[in-house]
Amino acid sequence: MPFASFPRARISHICAIALSVTVAATTAQADDVTDAIAEAAAAYEEGDLAYAKESLEFATQLIGQMKTGTLATLLPEPLAGWEAGEVDTETMGAALFGGGSTASRDYTKGDKTVSIQYTANSPIVAQMAGMFSAAAMGGGGKLIRLGRQKAMVDEDGGIQFVVDNSVMVTVDGNASTEEMKAYAKAIDIKALKDY
Repeated sequence: MPFASFPRARISHICAIALSVTVAATTAQADDVTDAIAEAAAAYEEGDLAYAKESLEFATQLIGQMKTGTLATLLPEPLAGWEAGEVDTETMGAALFGGGSTASRDYTKGDKTVSIQYTANSPIVAQMAGMFSAAAMGGGGKLIRLGRQKAMVDEDGGIQFVVDNSVMVTVDGNASTEEMKAYAKAIDIKALKDY
């Protein structure tokens, strides 16, 4: 649809809705988000579609960073006798695997390590869910239950599962499979579903 014939009232309405939704976000980044959306709306009104698109993508990335921070808080505390490392987070743009967020942390006990990584808001998660099912059925891994959550244990003892087709969880390391299962069971599946 040519720019001149696109209904400006509709774009203004969409921008107003986007602004009202983001106002409820946290203060420092919420200002950046609302500023980016306002810049996009102004650029659109001026006919600068490239900058309008860039500003909306920037706002989307900022919101993704806020969600990634929330995802990081869902990593479990260290189990008894273990120490937890720093949480690493990353927000990937759409150009990299379709975008998404990751949060990970290493847990250590002596020379043993367990690493937990969450990947969310990425189209690759649904694809991986299908691959896990196919691999388990084809003998590439062993299916287990972690409460009501199905998971796959690979030949190295690593555990993978997808929560609600939206968050992929990977638990691996050089610890025993039982220790990795204990960490997998410590993950708050309900909180990940609500994420």
